[in-house]
Amino acid sequence: MKDISGLMKQAQAMQQKLQEAQVKMANTTAEGSSGGGMVALTLKGSGELVSMRIDDSLLSEGEGEILSDLIVAAHADAKRRLDEANAELMREAAGPMAGMNLPGMPKLF
Repeated sequence: MKDISGLMKQAQAMQQKLQEAQVKMANTTAEGSSGGGMVALTLKGSGELVSMRIDDSLLSEGEGEILSDLIVAAHADAKRRLDEANAELMREAAGPMAGMNLPGMPKLF
């Protein structure tokens, strides 16, 4: 019975750490870029686009398709970075229980 009590305390501590990690994730931002930095954008932890910077040379007539491709590529870069940062926060929060897939706990990876 002692082991179950200790396990429950560990699970509660992990749940608290996961909640703290979710708050940190919401405040995390990630920047992605493409075209050698000609397009850069920033995403919040929720995936919300909060800023975009476009080099003036891409605003010329006939550059629309290139600009569209660069925006998509920059978004993909930012999303990948954001996902990596969020996964790291969750791994840190889960500690030794990471990957155990306990009932009632969120799947971490």
